Amino acid sequence: MKRITVKEAAEKWGVTPRRVQGLCNEGKIKGTVRFGRAWMIPEHAVLPGADRGEEPHMPMPRKSPFLDMTNIYNQAGRADACASLLVNNPEAHALFEAQIAYRRGEIDRVYDRARYFLSAHSGFYAILGGGMLLALCAIWRGDIYLWNEAKRHICEAPCTDESQREIVSLALAIVDSSIYDNKDYPAWFTAGSFDVLPPESHPAAKVFYVKYLYMSAFAIASGQLNLEGISGLALMRLIPYTIEPMISQAVVDGTILPEIYLRMSCAVAYHNAGDRARAVAHMDKAIRLALADGLYGVLTEYVRHFDGLLEERVALVDETALTVITELYRTYSVGWARLSGTVRNRYIATNLTAREREVAKLAAFGFTNREIAAELYVSESTVKQTVLRVVQKTGIKDRTEIPNIL
Repeated sequence: MKRITVKEAAEKWGVTPRRVQGLCNEGKIKGTVRFGRAWMIPEHAVLPGADRGEEPHMPMPRKSPFLDMTNIYNQAGRADACASLLVNNPEAHALFEAQIAYRRGEIDRVYDRARYFLSAHSGFYAILGGGMLLALCAIWRGDIYLWNEAKRHICEAPCTDESQREIVSLALAIVDSSIYDNKDYPAWFTAGSFDVLPPESHPAAKVFYVKYLYMSAFAIASGQLNLEGISGLALMRLIPYTIEPMISQAVVDGTILPEIYLRMSCAVAYHNAGDRARAVAHMDKAIRLALADGLYGVLTEYVRHFDGLLEERVALVDETALTVITELYRTYSVGWARLSGTVRNRYIATNLTAREREVAKLAAFGFTNREIAAELYVSESTVKQTVLRVVQKTGIKDRTEIPNIL
């Protein structure tokens, strides 16, 4: 556990060092350890409410399960500066920092902070945020037991009104969409109607609603979902018409993180529909925004969707960032596939190369070998051999089962 000095804690909480020293002497800061004449305080400790004449928790500055998706984080490259504006609200400050840490791929740090929130008798949003962070850690670790525990914590968040109950429904939809499990979404979420939510929760809801649309488009394109009048890549090609206005609104609202996620999702749809130019345009803007604050974890979540294109574009900007993202993806891809596969009762391949996955995806979309060859500028025999390798590597019967392993 990382610890900070009395002076550092005082600066973090916006109080005097003398006040922090007194709290340490009185044993009111949990986990504090004394070394000689100096007190060392857990980095994630929160200023005790008794000292402030308040409840142990304070109201969150935004009614949202993700503070980092609100306009608190409103300028690329200044995530830490935005966090510093919350120092006088210790719970909000700690939650925002934990969420930014997750976007950076600092999973062990996020896990410790989530555990703190869930054991510190915090307020509704802090407990909800802790449960969601724990669920996201479960994805990286591929841990179904941790996943189930996290969802239980989310469901047990202390709601006081109907609006908060709907926010719990949103939180569950958000974590489920992260592993492409869409069986329990509330009807208002699948309809894209967020009137039941506080306005501050709308940016996060939009990001994950777009993920829901993408799941549906992919399922239709790969023949796993049948909708009357819609087939092939039709919905995939239409999704950007929904996302583009959302991106413009995110820019106007100054919500950096939703803009990054929406641009990346829009790029995925364009990429799958064969529009490389538009995919690259959105991807490059998202990469610049993300790298300004070292949000490597956000980009890592999208590596599997781009068949090598994301790595190519990151390399043009920052080779060091590419190294970090590549390393993070080794962990994330295995954990995500294991957890998503367990929850959805299917095997998801993690041993395919970028080119094998690209060919497999086009085969899943119903492209013939000749069509795949024309799309990728390779020979039909190369496509045929690649499909054969995919079948052999994954142990499926033939190409008709490819949709089940992506």
